[in-house]
Amino acid sequence: METLLNDFSPGLFAVQTVLLLLLIFLMVKFAWKPILSSLNEREEGIQGALDAAEKARREMANLQADNERLLQEARLERETMIKEARQLKEKMIAEAEADAQVQANTIITQAQAAIEGEKKAAMAELKSHVAGLSLEIAEKVVRNELSNKDKQLELVESMLGEATLN
Repeated sequence: METLLNDFSPGLFAVQTVLLLLLIFLMVKFAWKPILSSLNEREEGIQGALDAAEKARREMANLQADNERLLQEARLERETMIKEARQLKEKMIAEAEADAQVQANTIITQAQAAIEGEKKAAMAELKSHVAGLSLEIAEKVVRNELSNKDKQLELVESMLGEATLN
């Protein structure tokens, strides 16, 4: 430290002080405002970026909420469509069953009518055959009965006895 004190020069100190004050003055005069303005611009830029980031974050939150809402609406619409499709399917099945039942009843009714018609036709044909056979039998019996004169007279008398006169 003694060497520093021995080497101290008041003139050099004064010149250095003046130079320092001149440098400070020049810095304040010419460099201080641009440095402060660039610092302010940088601070404003950083604040703007922070504000933009906050705004983007809020917009993302809003978009996520909108997306969630749209997704819920889509799910509800899908469920509604599925429910309507099921109801339509059940309605179509019920209508098809009802139509099938009506057609089955119609077919059954037609079949019963056809069976009844066939039955009547068979009965008529059977009656016709029975009548024909009865006539043939009666004819044979009458020939046999009328072949003999005694039998003819007996038949006439029995018929007259059965007949009542008014």
